[in-house]
Amino acid sequence: TFRNLLHQLRRIDSWLIAPALVVVIFGELTHLSAIGLLESYFWDKSLHFTAYFGLSLMTTIAVRANRNALWWALGLVLMGGALEIIQGFTGRDADIFDELANTIGVLSGLGVGWLGISLLRARNLVGAGSQD
Repeated sequence: TFRNLLHQLRRIDSWLIAPALVVVIFGELTHLSAIGLLESYFWDKSLHFTAYFGLSLMTTIAVRANRNALWWALGLVLMGGALEIIQGFTGRDADIFDELANTIGVLSGLGVGWLGISLLRARNLVGAGSQD
């Protein structure tokens, strides 16, 4: 059924959070030329927004938009801030506007995820229990 498919997709999403975190952390701290190339093709702030939007959306879906999603969102904002500070020690530039883009991405991902889960709940396609 469609409900079972949604459940399996949420489980996959849950498993992909850790690798996604690793990719974002690596991308923020590395000096690879590929990262510089990405930044030359795309506005740096859009990369920050997209990365944190994705992480926030994934975590919100994984916890079914419950109160834990708010804690995850706070953790992502704090992680982004910490990574910006650490960048200053790795030879990269720490930028408050990168953290602003991270925060806007987190809040946007949280909002989109919360809205999507709410709509699915209203149609009884997902539940709040551990089996859905």
